[in-house]
Amino acid sequence: MASHRRPKQPSRARVTVLTTAAAAAVAFSANAANAAPSAKPSVDEVKSKVDKLYQDAEKATEQYNGAKEKQEKLQQEISTLQDKVARGQDELNKLRDGIGTMASAQYRTGSIDPSLQLFLSSNPDDYLDKASTLDQLSSQQVEALKKIQEKQRELAQERQEATDKLKDLAATRTELGKKKQEVQGKLAAAQKLLNSLTAQQRAALQADQDRASRASERTALSVSVGVGSGRAGAAFSAAQSQIGKPYVYGATGPNAYDCSGLTSWAYAQAGVSIPRTSQEQANIGTRIYSVNDLQVGDLVFFFNDIHHVGLYAGNGQILHAPRTGTVVRYESMSTIGGPFMFGVRV
Repeated sequence: MASHRRPKQPSRARVTVLTTAAAAAVAFSANAANAAPSAKPSVDEVKSKVDKLYQDAEKATEQYNGAKEKQEKLQQEISTLQDKVARGQDELNKLRDGIGTMASAQYRTGSIDPSLQLFLSSNPDDYLDKASTLDQLSSQQVEALKKIQEKQRELAQERQEATDKLKDLAATRTELGKKKQEVQGKLAAAQKLLNSLTAQQRAALQADQDRASRASERTALSVSVGVGSGRAGAAFSAAQSQIGKPYVYGATGPNAYDCSGLTSWAYAQAGVSIPRTSQEQANIGTRIYSVNDLQVGDLVFFFNDIHHVGLYAGNGQILHAPRTGTVVRYESMSTIGGPFMFGVRV
């Protein structure tokens, strides 16, 4: 007689696991079906992000400019020090040759001084410290030894200074490279955002830039733009001649400019040398905190960290190199994107 076995029932734990997994699968399917595709950012959102990236890039640009200026200054100082060391070494060699000549003359006459023999075989510093031997030398020899000692100390100091500056130069070059990468990274991120827009959206943004350029042209023809006097007026006139030139980070003209590159170039045309970066330019001349007190040609600074500078044009307008993708142009101070901090009369 055949035996009838009851089928083995699944364990309670296994039933629970299977039930939970099935419920999770159903929930996932429902969520996947109901989830809306992520919406692309609007043109205004992209523009806002791009503007922020451009501001960050300009801030990094001014830091890059500062590192570049420091590098050039250090290179010049090191070159000057190295020339001084080379000339000093020649002078030291001549002084030693003079002592040698005296020693040779004394040797030929058989009267070489033991103290002079000591000098010729040891460090002059050690020798001169032995004051008891000085009375054994002629005044001419003593003077020559003192000059050698002084020149050796001077050379040691200059060599150490050159070594320190070379270390500073290496660190500055590293900083310069980092800031350059930071600027390029911000600009690349901005371009990636712009590339995400449709052709129609990009055209709309370009239309905004074109309107800003046309507004600048109207301002140029308007009597509301003042005429400066003195060196400030001459600097402003020089900047006016550059309207339409493109903004390029790190550029100082005459084919392209960044913000502080334009202001430093303009004042140079007026015969005035001012620092390279906006932060340094903010520390020269007389500060002016009221817009009503500004005169044409005054430097005007924006943002809390003073990373943007232009030239005051009168009637609330400035002449400046705004940012990547724009050109040197007039613009209302109210549309810069950051607060006006103060002006500087050079």
